[in-house]
Amino acid sequence: MNVYLENLERIEFSITMCCTGRCRHCSQGDHRGCVGHIDGAKAAEVVEKVCRVYDVKSLMTFGGEPLLYPEIVCTIHRAAERAGIPRREIITNGFFSRNKERIAAVARMLAQSGVNRVLLSVDAFHQETIPVETVEIFADCLRNEGLPPEVHPAWLGSKEADNEYNSRTRELLDRFRDRDYTVSDGNIIFPKGNAVKLLGEGREASDDPYEEDPRDLHSLCIDADGRTLNSSIYEADIIDIMENYKP
Repeated sequence: MNVYLENLERIEFSITMCCTGRCRHCSQGDHRGCVGHIDGAKAAEVVEKVCRVYDVKSLMTFGGEPLLYPEIVCTIHRAAERAGIPRREIITNGFFSRNKERIAAVARMLAQSGVNRVLLSVDAFHQETIPVETVEIFADCLRNEGLPPEVHPAWLGSKEADNEYNSRTRELLDRFRDRDYTVSDGNIIFPKGNAVKLLGEGREASDDPYEEDPRDLHSLCIDADGRTLNSSIYEADIIDIMENYKP
């Protein structure tokens, strides 16, 4: 086992860089013009092979907006369930369609695919461009399928900081609490991508506080284009990639 990966316990897939939001806090920058998505069958193969070697405890799918391609998301989570990964998560802004029948169908697909935690991004930043009413419909559909989402906000400065964005976020969270949804602690925005240009207030871009030490990786992160560990799942076998990885 590669010494740099001996503590690996998580797999993360970026499904696509396409997004329905235009969030000013996004660390990935402007998503305009993004196209493409990860190959679901190839991603499922990665899950199967990695779990033969590593004790993977969690898997997450995200984006962009992953539910622009729900069939791919579900293919990956079915593979995760078959492989025995206990925690199977998705983070989504909840806005991938305005059609109520499609929204309900996707919620059903997620529940049937083995997803057991849905983190729903709701805050002042997402709701600048994403209609909260549509997100509420999706949340209700998930709950009807026995998969109630957890509302997951982004905070500027800190959860306790007093600013116009956090005030608006608190209003939105109260709206979901009134509907008996759980709210997570969320995450803190750091100056990177759009956050530097639109919220940075002159601050320099900083290191991602969620980025791991490349010499002690706990998560295998695979980009929407298949890139991972200085290679690509489309160019080499994932186990070979992991065995040959050097930071």
